[in-house]
Amino acid sequence: MLAGEASGDLLGSHLLAALKSRFPHLSAFGIGGPKMQQQGLDVWYPMEQLAVRGYVEVLRSLPKLLRLRGELKRRLIRERPDIFIGIDSPDFNLELERKLRSAGITTVQYVSPTIWAWRGERIHKIKRAVDKVLALFPFEAPIYQRAGIPVAYVGHPLADELPEFPDHEGTREQLKIPSGVSVVALLPGSRQSEVRQMSELMIATALRIREQIPDVHFLVPLVSRETRTIFEDALYQQDAEDLPLTILFGHAHEAMTAADTTLVASGTATLEAALLKCAMVVTYTMPALSAWIMRRKGYLPYVGLPNIIAGEFIVPELLQEDALPENLAQAVCNLLRSPRLRARLQERFHSMHMDLRQGTAERAVDALEPLLAAKVNNR
Repeated sequence: MLAGEASGDLLGSHLLAALKSRFPHLSAFGIGGPKMQQQGLDVWYPMEQLAVRGYVEVLRSLPKLLRLRGELKRRLIRERPDIFIGIDSPDFNLELERKLRSAGITTVQYVSPTIWAWRGERIHKIKRAVDKVLALFPFEAPIYQRAGIPVAYVGHPLADELPEFPDHEGTREQLKIPSGVSVVALLPGSRQSEVRQMSELMIATALRIREQIPDVHFLVPLVSRETRTIFEDALYQQDAEDLPLTILFGHAHEAMTAADTTLVASGTATLEAALLKCAMVVTYTMPALSAWIMRRKGYLPYVGLPNIIAGEFIVPELLQEDALPENLAQAVCNLLRSPRLRARLQERFHSMHMDLRQGTAERAVDALEPLLAAKVNNR
C-alpha cells in the first residue's frame, strides 16, 4: 500500500482495517502515515517524502522522488505482494503501478485520478497501469467503463465517518464559544508549505471580516506545532495578535461543525466542510508558474469538491489573483449575513452526503476480494 499525504492516510487506514477484519492474517507494508501505522502497516519510508505541492516544486524534488520510486519498485518485485494498492498520489503511483503490473503484480488505484477535471489523456496510462480502479464519486465509474478499465464505485469514507446531522450548538459549547457570536473557521491547509502560503491571506481577510462584523470569533485548526508556529508568526508580522481567535491542535471537524462559515483552502477539506453542513468560501493560491500550467490543463471552471460533485457553483471560489482579502471578506460576510442562504446550502450538502455514504471500506474490500482470491487459488 502506498499513500502520499494525509487524506490518503485516512483512506488507507479505513481500507486496511476492513481488509484485516475479513482477512485476519493479512500483512501490509509500504508507505503511509500514522493512521495506517495504527492499523498495522509496516512503513518502509516516511510519507512526508512524497508530500510535494505544485509543478515547479515537484521538479525541484524530482531526483529524490525518482530514486524513491526506483527503490520501491525493486523492493516490491522482490517481495511479490499479492496485490499493490496505490492510494491517490497518481503522479507517483501510476508509473510505479505500470512497472509492477508488467512484472506480474496485481495493481489497484484507490481514488481515481481527476481525469474529469484535467489531463484526461491519463486514462490511457491508467489502462496500462492498473487491474482495477476504486472510485470515490459516482460520476467517475462510467468514464472508466467506456475506456474498458475495470472500476468499482465505493463511495467516500468521509461520508460514512461524519455525522448526518452535526451537533452545531453542542460543539460550540464544548469549545466555550459564547452564544450569539458569528464563528468563522479558517483552514489554511495541512502541509507546512500550504500554511506558509495561505496564512497571511487568511489573517488579512479575518481583519477585514472583523471590521464588518465586530462580534465574530475565528477558529484555526492546525495539525502540528510547526504549522502553528508558521501561523503565529504570520499573526505577529501583520500585527493581528488581538484577533478574536482560537488556535486548535487538530480538531478541524470540530471547528467546521461549530462554524457558521468556513474559509477553506481547496482540497479534501472542502468536502469535509460540505459533509459537516458548513457554508464555505473556497480559496487557494500557489506559485504563479504552477497555477498557469494547471489552468492550461484544466477542463472544469471550479476546483472545490462540492462544486465539482454538484456540477455547478454552489459555493464561492476565489483563487489566485481573485484571492484578495477584500474579496474573501465580502464573500464570507455575505454568508454570515444570510441564514437563508446557509440553510439552502445545508440542504444541498445533506443530499450530497447521502449519495456518497456507501459503506466505502466494505465495498472496497468486496471489489478487492476476487483479485486476492485469484492470487490464492493460483498458488
